Amino acid sequence: MKFKEVNIKNRRATFDYAISETFTAGLVLTGTEIKSIRQGKASLVDTFCYVNNGEVWVKNMYIAEYFYGTYNNHTERRDRKLLLNKKEIARIEKNGKESGFSIIPLRMFISEKGYAKLVIGIARGKKEYDKRQAIKERDDKRDMARMFQKR
Repeated sequence: MKFKEVNIKNRRATFDYAISETFTAGLVLTGTEIKSIRQGKASLVDTFCYVNNGEVWVKNMYIAEYFYGTYNNHTERRDRKLLLNKKEIARIEKNGKESGFSIIPLRMFISEKGYAKLVIGIARGKKEYDKRQAIKERDDKRDMARMFQKR
């Protein structure tokens, strides 16, 4: 069975944070949530992860209510559990507790088997001058691409 290509990105994450390590996690979802994600109606804006009792949770992730859902439709911004193995959770917990580090969702996609997956990263917040440098590099790349395209 071929699934529609779903690739929801947190574009702000790479601008605001320097990503040091990434993990791919499964999501515990209800039926109407996965149907909504397959339609591409989800967002990772202002989303973060935290570790609680040896489990990793994603907070504030928006998944729109399923249009054809009935009275038992899901809540849009509920906390959702991430599925990782114990070694990964221990690593995330250790790095997440360090000062200045955050656990940030970077991308959500549907795997080949049809499962929703979330790529999370251990990230350190960038300073203002780092952001200016990133903007300058992006503009330089764009200018170089235009120059080579004109030829």
